[in-house]
Amino acid sequence: MVLGQFLPDTTAVHVVVIVVSTVMIWFGSVWLESSAEHLSAYYGLPAVVQGSIVVAVGSSFPELMSVVITALGGSFGLGVGAIVGSAIFNILMIPALSGIATKEPLDANRTIVYKEAQFYMLAVSALVITFAFAVIYFPVEGSPALDGNITRPLALIPLLLYGLYLFIQWQDVGDHESDDSGSDVNVLREWGRLAAGLLVILVAVELLVGAVKGLNATFGIPEFLAGATILAAATSLPDALVSVRAARDARGITSLGNVLGSNTFDLLVAIPVGVLLAGSVPVSFTTAVPMMGVLTLATILLFTVLRTDLTMTTVESYALLTAYLIFVGWVIGETIGMFGLIKM
Repeated sequence: MVLGQFLPDTTAVHVVVIVVSTVMIWFGSVWLESSAEHLSAYYGLPAVVQGSIVVAVGSSFPELMSVVITALGGSFGLGVGAIVGSAIFNILMIPALSGIATKEPLDANRTIVYKEAQFYMLAVSALVITFAFAVIYFPVEGSPALDGNITRPLALIPLLLYGLYLFIQWQDVGDHESDDSGSDVNVLREWGRLAAGLLVILVAVELLVGAVKGLNATFGIPEFLAGATILAAATSLPDALVSVRAARDARGITSLGNVLGSNTFDLLVAIPVGVLLAGSVPVSFTTAVPMMGVLTLATILLFTVLRTDLTMTTVESYALLTAYLIFVGWVIGETIGMFGLIKM
């Protein structure tokens, strides 16, 4: 990592860098969230589009940068692990924190359940299919049988699906009539704040990836699992802040839309962008697919919770929180060799 070259290579320094980088991501996300919200009001976007595209893409910038930086640095497994781990964190932890923070049922609607959640399930399936094509048609020579290279043509599969997602959202914008003109918004200032937030997040993620790689080298943590826990939780901080704040403001649709929209962007755009920049990146099917299976189960759990009365109660929020803690326990068990379900 470029910035990490100027820091001592010790465990204490890596831990401090992780903490400082996480705080920087928090500050950058605050600027980003505020500017995205004001710009959405100015352009008259509906709540579900504001949450699932504008705020979601902005708050997913840390995950996008983690994939880009790791792909260019030859450690793509760390970036993919961060994406899949972030997706699980978003699906379980963020709705749980949002529901607990409000202390009241978190409202959903049929658009969230039947469009956002189900399209997100398609995103998970598309990524698994892309991984499978990589193993079948572009196997890694000299590696285990289930390792493959994701090439630029394969990366177009999820990107095309995200194009369909944008088209559907564009149709919603065309049918929407805003009751908030946003006439008091200083557009140039808000775009400036948004750019500043993205820059701070970029620097923070660059430092964060370097620190996590340093800990990997010291303690022998598998790249993918380190990305799925440490890097995933840190880069998901903007999504958590955006969704919790929206839930506290009684904007449950925006809160949940951000969660599902962020995950859709991460899976269909962030990973393919890393591939497009690097040209070709290896992926281990035996490592990625079990994690994608966990992500599928987490998605089904959230879908079930939201579909019951189109609300999420406090009890259901704690159930999602418990599910995430079980996931973390499983990852720790895999790291120390207790279970052996992930073949690395």
